[in-house]
Amino acid sequence: MSNPNRHSELVAMLGQLKLSAITTCFSELAVRCTRENLSHEAFLYELARLECEQRQQRSTQRRLHKSRLPLEKTFATLELSQLPPPLRLQIERLRSGEFVEQAVNVIAVGPPGVGKSHLSCAVGHELILQGKSVLWTTTANLMQKLLAAKRDLKLPQELARLDRIQCLILDDIGYVQHNRDEMEVFFTLLSERYERRSLIITTNLVFSEWQRIFKDPLTTLAAIDRVVHHSVILDMLGVESYRARQAQNQRPVDDQEGGAALPVV
Repeated sequence: MSNPNRHSELVAMLGQLKLSAITTCFSELAVRCTRENLSHEAFLYELARLECEQRQQRSTQRRLHKSRLPLEKTFATLELSQLPPPLRLQIERLRSGEFVEQAVNVIAVGPPGVGKSHLSCAVGHELILQGKSVLWTTTANLMQKLLAAKRDLKLPQELARLDRIQCLILDDIGYVQHNRDEMEVFFTLLSERYERRSLIITTNLVFSEWQRIFKDPLTTLAAIDRVVHHSVILDMLGVESYRARQAQNQRPVDDQEGGAALPVV
């Protein structure tokens, strides 16, 4: 018969050691191991395994929360079958996460609605599961934070915080019409991460149009050089818009048969 006092003391000691999984399951596991005639080593192994498993899950949840990734934009909800085979092959290689270890950038280029943002988030979720740190943000929001940090004379500290993130996902850089201050902090960010940390960038602008972002031709060339030097380019320019395809599939029957159609609003 177990000793109640010893049981309480054991629970207290496990709590002090922050072994929450073991605290929760050791009694039930001890009964099962006795019933199945398992060794003390097997009992200890199972306790350690459960503790490690729970800690990994908690760590993954913390990284996911800090990443700000949209929870629904994963590979499970991405229609990879709609993408051309060469692009699918590139994506499969990205899922391994090796590009982050090599400080390689990823640039997804294509018109609105083709799944650039969804794809970048799905890769981010894979990196989280691999134990890597990720931050997803719209470029506009990040620029405002960097400008605020610059005004408060805290830009180096903010850049240092971002530098601790292994993969920074910048969504929709083509929609931001940067003024000079925004352009300068953006260029500084690109320079700080060059050959050290990975970026995933989504944009509806081909590289020849990036002068709309950086204004100055020389700055534009320097920025492109830093981004593209070690990079994977995901060319989604010829991919059909998901929203257009969805609207096409939802057309009224009369329209699909050649009759009059209701306007899409």
